[in-house]
Formats: sequence, structure tokens, C-alpha cells
Amino acid sequence: MSGSGRHDGRGRLGTTLSNLAVAVGCVLFLGGFAWGAVVYKPYTVPTDSMTPTINAGARVLAERVDGGDVRRGDVVVFTDSTWGDVPMVKRVVGVGGDKVACCDEAGRLTVNGEPIAEPYLRAAGASSLITADGTAPASPQDFTADVPAGQLFLLGDQRSTSMDSRVHLEDPGQGSVPRGAVEARVDAVAWPLNGMIGRPAAFAALPGGVSREGPLPLQVAAVAVGAVLILGGAAHGPLSARSARRAGRPKESAGAR
Repeated sequence: MSGSGRHDGRGRLGTTLSNLAVAVGCVLFLGGFAWGAVVYKPYTVPTDSMTPTINAGARVLAERVDGGDVRRGDVVVFTDSTWGDVPMVKRVVGVGGDKVACCDEAGRLTVNGEPIAEPYLRAAGASSLITADGTAPASPQDFTADVPAGQLFLLGDQRSTSMDSRVHLEDPGQGSVPRGAVEARVDAVAWPLNGMIGRPAAFAALPGGVSREGPLPLQVAAVAVGAVLILGGAAHGPLSARSARRAGRPKESAGAR
């Protein structure tokens, strides 16, 4: 009787723990998805203006942010009537008060006279067009812009084809857009799976630094851990029953033939 009691006690404890694992897993799994739906919005990038960071047709996850939270180096989704009044995806290279210019003797973009290393630019074409750090020149044409207060200067990563602030230099604001035009900040390429979009180190040395990474890694971790707990807890019942059946089988006598 004592052995049977211990077995029953262990069984009840295992069932309780498995039920708890499933409950916690459901909270994490569903909570992670709900959190992501509140914080992030999916977008499809139709053009190659952000290649190679984001290829044409890619599906991205963009964190809903206020324009005041945007920093240099961020890839943002914005809508501005001067640019066609449709959502567009570009990289912020200058903020209000900055002097953005291109190119220096090494073919680099400068912000307030500071050269910016942009490793996300694709080195393409003749070797004479590739800069010393192995990337493409920051722009095929020279330009200079003084960014007004409360505005953002934006460029695509595919500088040879991107229709960005350089095209609007003659417009009021010298091609910049208001911070209020920003709808979201792109944190990751979801499809095809390409991971998080990092914050360029070169912009971190400038006043204001770079923005913090969004909560997407925590959300993904919550969903993954939740799925493991749900599957593990659900598997306990069948495994326990199988173990009990094996334990209950009568052992064959040594003399049986």
C-alpha cells in the first residue's frame, strides 16, 4: 500500500506540474503574440531602395514610435505629401541642426564634418568606385544640406537608385521631412528571415547617440518558451500513462517457456 501511495503521489504531483507548465506556456505564448501586435506593425517594402539591408518585396516588422524618439541611423517608415503621400522606408542620416554633406575624399558621408562609416552600403561596380573600407561611395553625386529643426534627412541604402532626400534638395527644408511624418522604426526583416537591423556604430559617437533596440527579441523568446512549456506539459500525460502500463505488466516467470 505504501508503494502504491508513493506512486499515486508522484503521479498527482507530475500532473499538477504539467498543468501548470501548460498554463504558464499559454500565457507566454499568447502574451508574446499580443505584445508584438500592439508594439509592431508589418510592412512590405516594394522597391530595392534599401538594398542590401532590405530587399524588394521583403516583409519587415516596424515598431510604432513617436517621431521624437528617432535617432540617426534608424530605418523608419514615414508618409509625407511631398514624397507622394505613401508609406516609404529610408534611413535617417541627419536630424535638426545637422549639416549633411557628401562626399569627402574617401567617398564617405559626413555629418557636421564627421565622416560616417556605413558598412551597410553595397560595394558594386568598378573597383575605382569602391571606398577604402570596401563599401560603395555614400552617394554617386555630391550634395550638401542643412537640416532644419524638427526635421529628418533620409537616404536609402542603395544610393545609386534610391529616390530620397537628395531628390528634394530644392524643396523647402532641403529634402528633409518632419519628425511627425514618422510612423514606425524598422527593427527586423521578418520575411525572408534576415534577423534584426542593427544600429550603425558610427552614428553612436554623434550627439544624441542611437536608439535602443526594440522589444522584439523578448517577444520572440516569450513565444518560444511558451511553445516549449505547452508541448512539454501536454506530453506528460501520454508519457506518464505509457510508463504506468509498463510498470503494471506482470513479469514472466523464470521457468516459463
